[in-house]
Amino acid sequence: MSRVEVIGPATLYLGDGYEVVRSLGPQDAGVFDPPYAFDTRGAGRFRKARPNMDRIAAAGLDQGFDDRICSPAMFRSVAVFCHNDQLPQLLPRLAARFHRTVVCAWHKTNPMPVANKHYRPDTEFWVHAWLAGAHPVGSLADKARWILSESGRFTGVDHPTVKPEPVMDKVLATINAEAVCDPFMGSGSTGVAAIKRGLRFTGVEIDPKHFDTACARIETAVRAAEGLSEVRV
Repeated sequence: MSRVEVIGPATLYLGDGYEVVRSLGPQDAGVFDPPYAFDTRGAGRFRKARPNMDRIAAAGLDQGFDDRICSPAMFRSVAVFCHNDQLPQLLPRLAARFHRTVVCAWHKTNPMPVANKHYRPDTEFWVHAWLAGAHPVGSLADKARWILSESGRFTGVDHPTVKPEPVMDKVLATINAEAVCDPFMGSGSTGVAAIKRGLRFTGVEIDPKHFDTACARIETAVRAAEGLSEVRV
């Protein structure tokens, strides 16, 4: 770990998520958006209009992740975003490890106008899995298995796979925990949503640029939540 920032109830690590999480020991809940496994080629005549695909490929965010990090020895529950092509492998593995597993969906109001030889990329999925006693909480509305929200590409955050805050707030609405950990923090959307919900947050990001973005966003969220002019310690 080359850098650690403590910002109010958030502790942020610049480093490799797999290594840092192993060093931290058991966490309450894991909520994360790891690298998807999907083909970033194609898009035909729309390719030039999709620079994020090139950025995703350049950063290796299309190579998938080691799902062994979704361990019940580490997390009482996990909420994990994934590409639809990852579901056939991920679901049985999580079902074998946790008490219950549910697939939830984010339907985009403004998906990219492409389909190629596939379906439109208008839906992304996350899997919520939990141990006995860590079942979903919240209102009946919170427990809807889907959310309708615009794409994160219009948030103004410079990250190729940023999730919009309404989506992350929806995910956290049912998490049965007082603290969440994101080993693939990116630009900090999980942390921002956690702070706004009054949760403690631990985040890890390997890219220094995105780490700095996450620190700034989370510090702004903490200041807004606590009404402090300076929260770094």
